[in-house]
Order: sequence, then structure tokens, then C-alpha cells
Amino acid sequence: MKKYLLAAAALAILPTAAMAQETAPDGTPAFGIEPYAGVLGGYHTFDRDSEFGSPRGGRLNGALVSGVAGVNIPLGPVFVGAEGNATKGFNDIDWEYGVRGRVGARAGDSGMIFVSAGYQWVNGRRAYSDQKDWIYGVGVEVGPKDIGLGGLTGNSGVRLRLQAETYDLDSIRPMAGVIFHF
Repeated sequence: MKKYLLAAAALAILPTAAMAQETAPDGTPAFGIEPYAGVLGGYHTFDRDSEFGSPRGGRLNGALVSGVAGVNIPLGPVFVGAEGNATKGFNDIDWEYGVRGRVGARAGDSGMIFVSAGYQWVNGRRAYSDQKDWIYGVGVEVGPKDIGLGGLTGNSGVRLRLQAETYDLDSIRPMAGVIFHF
């Protein structure tokens, strides 16, 4: 008899648990596809002993302006995604472009915290060679609701992104910009 009572209690709780997973923390559907695009700016500096070498006794570095586009797939309070970038460099860097996967958690009403890994191509300038290798990163996106502007854009819209990446653990690439979610 106790088994039947426990089974009935579990069945009564099951619809409540399922309903709790129908929306993400920001009120958007818990499952679906969320495309986005954005513009970031930052600086990329490499170690002297990186695969780019050190012609003229220097090291590869330069300012960056990057366009990104990707898609997130929310899975309740977490998400997975893929992102591509095309980046114009200045100083010693001509172009960078790459693709990466992302995984993270939604934070607050409209933000997210993520880690990423992928492949990046870097085209050097001024005697620096072109190279390709793995890139790893961490980042955070802060939406309007998290900074008190919830009525401005709603759940979708503009988010501020801050991220730091490393190319084959030989560099640091801090970036900041705006991401437009659709």
C-alpha cells in the first residue's frame, strides 16, 4: 500500500516539475533556438615564444574589431551554442577568423555566463606568419533587466558582452561589445 501512495505522490508532483522547466530564468521558452549577432572590440597580445616567433625582437599584438554571429540552444537554465567570428586587426594582426562552441548557464533575468572552445586562424602582418590553432575562453553577457533597464528592450535585444580568450595558451585576447539577440 505504501508503494502505491508513494507512486501517486510522485505522479502528482511530476506535472509541477515539468511546468517549472517550460521557461528559462529570463521568461523565454526553455527550449528553442536563439540566434544572435554582435560587434566586439579589444586587443590581442601574444607571448614572445608563441608559434608566431619574434621577428625584429618583438611580439605579435594589435587592436581588434570583431563581428560575431551564432546561435544558442537553451536547455532550461543552461545553454549550448556555436559562434563564428571575422575580425579585422591592426598593428601586427591583419585578420582573425574562427568558429567555437559555447556552453553556459543563464544568470539573472537576462544574462549568461559561458565557456568556449574552438579553432582560430590568425593572419599576421609585417613578417609575422599566418597560423591556426585552438582558442579557449570565458565570458559573461549582461542584459537590460540585470542592470535595471528591463522595460527598454524586453527579454531579447541588446546585451553587453565581456570575454577573455587565449590562443593555444600563448596569448590573451580581452574583448567587449554588444550582442543583439533575436
